[in-house]
Amino acid sequence: MNVITILEVKTDADLKNFIKFPMELYKSNENYVPPLINDEKNIWNPRENAALDYSEFKKYLAYIDGKVVGRIAVMINHKEVNELKIKKVRFGWLDFIDDIEVSKALISKATDYAREKGMSKIEGPMGFTNLDKAGMLTMGFDKTATMIGLYNFDYYPQHLEKLGLVKEKEWVEFELDFPEVLSEKVQKFSNLIAEKYKLRVLQFKNKKEILPYVEPMFRLLDETYKTLSTYTPITDEQIKTYREKYFGFIDKDYIVCIVDEHNELISFAITMPSYSKALQKANGKLFPLGWYHFLQAGKKNLRANFYLIGIHPDYQRRGVTSIIFKEIWRNFSKKGVKILETNPELEENKSVQVLWQDYNPVNHKRRRTYAMEIGNEKQ
Repeated sequence: MNVITILEVKTDADLKNFIKFPMELYKSNENYVPPLINDEKNIWNPRENAALDYSEFKKYLAYIDGKVVGRIAVMINHKEVNELKIKKVRFGWLDFIDDIEVSKALISKATDYAREKGMSKIEGPMGFTNLDKAGMLTMGFDKTATMIGLYNFDYYPQHLEKLGLVKEKEWVEFELDFPEVLSEKVQKFSNLIAEKYKLRVLQFKNKKEILPYVEPMFRLLDETYKTLSTYTPITDEQIKTYREKYFGFIDKDYIVCIVDEHNELISFAITMPSYSKALQKANGKLFPLGWYHFLQAGKKNLRANFYLIGIHPDYQRRGVTSIIFKEIWRNFSKKGVKILETNPELEENKSVQVLWQDYNPVNHKRRRTYAMEIGNEKQ
């Protein structure tokens, strides 16, 4: 029987191993999309990740005979604990070889950490906040990952279920062929809604014109999702972090912003060209050639990803989604986009899924987080 050693990540060399382990584990898998190494490093840097202002964490590596065979991070979001009264340890960055003893040793670190900190459950995979990557893939292992979607082998969920973890939240993802012609029904209805509520779609000439709307977009996210029991408001520092992290990827033509008669933002949607192939070619590095692959993906791409949507509660269920779809269709037609892939949407979030219902969406991926109440392990 192999002896498994679990060590905390403490040095720069440890962090390098922590980041690169999945890149080695999936090096022969054509559907895995590696992150940018510098972005992964910045996640653990308080100067770069505002969520660390109110979170604590530890990272671990599993070894057999001196070789890395697994990793896990455990986190406590104190805003979640203090404001929502959810005494939970989040776990993420979970990767392991197909050895149940390895996954058991990693999950045991999460449960031990929860007991040590007086928490009552563990849940994952997830990040520090609701805007981070979350959800273990349970369907769609043969599909290429997106830039913000986790990827894993099919044995991952099997291991967690054997270890006594159960489904907590479920997400669905869809793929659809974008229509070459927008139906007259959608065009008429979107025009009717815009006229009825005196709404206007903003037209941006360049990225600089988008900047004044970045903070209102995040504030609108708060308004959109504040009723969810697990949602915590986004801080000013987080807004700054996300703006700096993702703004460079954003194309003005992939953003839809709708304002009311008082020029107040009431809805927005962000899509992007698919950067999956570019990330695979870059293999974790923007230099020397990674930036070129990103540039090419932004210029010409048959695929796009749907990332974020916000609709003020006063305008939900009032047909505003028809205006959003019309604008996305108009922009995609100009860009030559043929295929749209959504990013994870909570299974019960029908208000977002209604955007695609008339265009034969295919549910090609599913993912979930797994949880365990501390004290009820079946290990």
